[in-house]
Amino acid sequence: QVQLVESGGGLVQPGGSLRLSCAASGFRFSLYAMSWYRQAPGKERELVAAITNAGGTTNYADSVKGRFTISRDNAKNTVYLQMNSLKPEDTAVYYCNVVRFSNNYWGQGTQVTVSS
Repeated sequence: QVQLVESGGGLVQPGGSLRLSCAASGFRFSLYAMSWYRQAPGKERELVAAITNAGGTTNYADSVKGRFTISRDNAKNTVYLQMNSLKPEDTAVYYCNVVRFSNNYWGQGTQVTVSS
């Protein structure tokens, strides 16, 4: 079965950096686009970044462009989100996502808190 396991979240000061990882299993990772979403308290889940199956194309929410970078290692079945210049408004639970046969799969999420 599809399994997505996020890691790398934590508490960081404004201006700091974090690198999130999502380890995938249960499907042919290299065939699927992958995405990162986030959900802040009281807000809807929003798309942060996405990457095509081979990594050739990426897309970002306007709010993170120039600060976040999505990448993947198909040999390791892992997708990453490098987050730089973090702001308090980046505080949220970050989720890894794959859509496979019209079904959405999510990890358990990893908490990112940006605070001084």
